[in-house]
Amino acid sequence: MIFAWHTLLESALADLNVECHFFLEVEFNLLSIHNQSLIIHLVNIHNTFTPNQLIDLQRAYLVKGTKLIHLWEDVWLNKSDQVLGRIASILGLNKRIHGRKTTVQKIDKCIAKTFLNENHLQGFVSSRHKFGLFEKDELVAVGTFSALRKMNYEENYKSAELIRFAVKSGYSVIGGLSKLITHFSVLYKPEDIMTYADRDWSAGEVYQKLNFIQTDLLNPQFFSLDIDFNRIIIKTNSFSSAAVFNTGSLKYILKF
Repeated sequence: MIFAWHTLLESALADLNVECHFFLEVEFNLLSIHNQSLIIHLVNIHNTFTPNQLIDLQRAYLVKGTKLIHLWEDVWLNKSDQVLGRIASILGLNKRIHGRKTTVQKIDKCIAKTFLNENHLQGFVSSRHKFGLFEKDELVAVGTFSALRKMNYEENYKSAELIRFAVKSGYSVIGGLSKLITHFSVLYKPEDIMTYADRDWSAGEVYQKLNFIQTDLLNPQFFSLDIDFNRIIIKTNSFSSAAVFNTGSLKYILKF
């Protein structure tokens, strides 16, 4: 069954000259992009799915060499511009900028917050270190990092977390993430940097290309929705009481 928000997405993609069509696979509402170069699973707020069903669906397409993402109704309603930007990036439709033509600068919380809320699906969260990539005077990407944390692996071992990375909608910065990580590692000299990939949208391809190693798989999270469709984490191991959920995260670590 096609819902109103499905047709809004289809119309928005048509404005980007993206060819797509709906099809039903068992109980899953799917949207094929450019003859299945990308599959979007359209997940309505009211459904009877379990996280494992969505994980299995994604794996089945991955085996066939096709990327499948889970797009929830509440995410589309709250973050439609960011969703379209992410899809355009996956499809390679963005203007490409080479990282070597950008400069790294520290940025303040206000600039980082505004940029990430406009360009990252999960928006801004607190961080210690904030850096921007600038092409001339234009901010085209932002990366935020935690403070260094002492770990028990060995004496004086310190780790940091890459908390957020986002590129300005409509752009792809080739080598941008690598440039920010290198800049951070030279300044603060951590033994490793860890980060997480949202399984709804990613199989960690970007991190694997940068030689990150997957070290863990985090369980799905469950959420209730407030009146504005904002997600509020529910601390439960049961999906039955949650309005929506994700398929968990992949943990990655890059050692120096």
